[in-house]
Amino acid sequence: MIHIEPELLARVNTWLTPAFDKATQDHIKHLIGTNPSELKESFYKNLEFGTGGMRGVMGIGTNRINKYTLGKNTQGLSDYMHKVFPNEDLKVAIAFDCRHNSKSLAKIVADVFSANNIHVYLFEDLRPTPELSFALKHLNCHCGIVLTASHNPPEYNGYKVYWQDGGQLVPPQDAEIIETINNLDYSEIKFTANDNLIEYIGKEVDDVFINASVKNGSFNTPQDAKDGLNVVFTSLHGTSIMTIPETFKRAGYNNVHIVEEQREPNGDFPTVKSPNPEEPEALKMALDLADTVDGDIVIGTDPDSDRVGIAVRDLDNKLVLLNGNQTMVMMTHFLLEQWKSNAKINGKEFVGSTIVSTPMMSVLTNAYNVECKIGLTGFKWIAKMINDFPELDFIGGGEESFGFMVGDFVRDKDAVTSALLACEIAAQAKAKGSSFYKELIQLYVAHGLYKERLISITKKGIEGAKEIKQMMIDARENPLQQVNGSNVIRIEDYQLSTSKNMVTNTVTAIEVPKSNVLIYYTEDGSKIALRPSGTEPKIKFYISVNTTLDSIDYFIETEATLETKIDAILKDMNLI
Repeated sequence: MIHIEPELLARVNTWLTPAFDKATQDHIKHLIGTNPSELKESFYKNLEFGTGGMRGVMGIGTNRINKYTLGKNTQGLSDYMHKVFPNEDLKVAIAFDCRHNSKSLAKIVADVFSANNIHVYLFEDLRPTPELSFALKHLNCHCGIVLTASHNPPEYNGYKVYWQDGGQLVPPQDAEIIETINNLDYSEIKFTANDNLIEYIGKEVDDVFINASVKNGSFNTPQDAKDGLNVVFTSLHGTSIMTIPETFKRAGYNNVHIVEEQREPNGDFPTVKSPNPEEPEALKMALDLADTVDGDIVIGTDPDSDRVGIAVRDLDNKLVLLNGNQTMVMMTHFLLEQWKSNAKINGKEFVGSTIVSTPMMSVLTNAYNVECKIGLTGFKWIAKMINDFPELDFIGGGEESFGFMVGDFVRDKDAVTSALLACEIAAQAKAKGSSFYKELIQLYVAHGLYKERLISITKKGIEGAKEIKQMMIDARENPLQQVNGSNVIRIEDYQLSTSKNMVTNTVTAIEVPKSNVLIYYTEDGSKIALRPSGTEPKIKFYISVNTTLDSIDYFIETEATLETKIDAILKDMNLI
């Protein structure tokens, strides 16, 4: 007889009631008899909203993405919307990516909304996440949903929730909606669609979105400069193939080579180990093609087209993948220069970034008398800044995880417009005899050479979650006094909302929402952040170091010195 804990058994038994279909019940009975460990993984907790919504492995159970967990979320959202928008004709927009079951799950979500007397705009086929954010506002919707698991492995899917402003859920709505969902019984989900309330959308929204992307991502680059830029692009089997090639075309970039083997959307991502443009391996086919056609810039996007990876030629003319910090520093600088040249900077502008991104963002914006607002990880916090400071003009914003947002017409990281912006930067630089990479180094000469590295440690399953939790507890209870021989002078604990000066022993409050993040600052200018991922079974360590750079001639040796320093920090922290 297999023993199942009482609490787990209660969860499982709920799914053996008539509220669940026979196939679901039969599968659960099979797990009870044959695979108790999988049963436990599937039911030991409820999937939770993280920095990017709800994301998890597809399958049966409360800890899985399936018809019932998404149905319950959607029913709770429907109830909440009727409560906070009384007597309004409610509207939602729904998009989905290339993943297995995304299209069918999107239809289930649409059915539940429609059954609750909510008008649904459902994209007819896969579309990029930034287009959903745009469409939501364009169609005056109250809410939006994207079915996606971003760059996670093929067995994952997810459910991102957007609010009226086009940004993802933030306080207080997130907690109120979660409470509404948790108070629901599965038997209360209305699955029977009102097909009269489901309206399919497609090309008409694409046209408006692509035109808006061209408008926001173009900056008076001469046509001969565009013609002189040799671009290689890969969608990594994802949604960006629906919009980015046409965006390039309408913007005047005709010298574009697409990686044909990765053009077709495919939830198995057959040509890559991981469809994550943060990883050089994912862009190997694009880099190989660029070497064949002598490409100047390589651009790759993740499955839902919110992250963008960019590779450019270095001082030795070799293609190198920039990290997210380098990309956003370049994009921010370019935008600041555009605003400055048009006399649009008057002290009432701001740029958005995050607590784990490069400190160079603040140094850069200060040089233009523009504020850099720093928020928690995730673009929902940058979108919230735009709402919270309507008296200020938003220039752009980025975070280290390969995301950037140009202006506020999309309220999430947007690989479509960012890809175009990258081409504008590269084309203008090449036309004046420079390059994307040389322009980056000139920024280091002007503002200091900042070098970052991210270390991710994966801990899967129940035991993995416990390990990650314990690692953060240990870091708080036994904080580092030194890092690589340099004294820790400040510790920011975002879970306790405190910033402690280790020299004066004084504590000040951190005025942002609580988050499980710990950041060390050392007297030599190093920064080390610890953060469990909100959407993946990982704990992440973000390392940042910096020094002055006298000229481009010293770049290679100075960069090598900083890389060696990061290695020493990681070794000192037993991370390598």
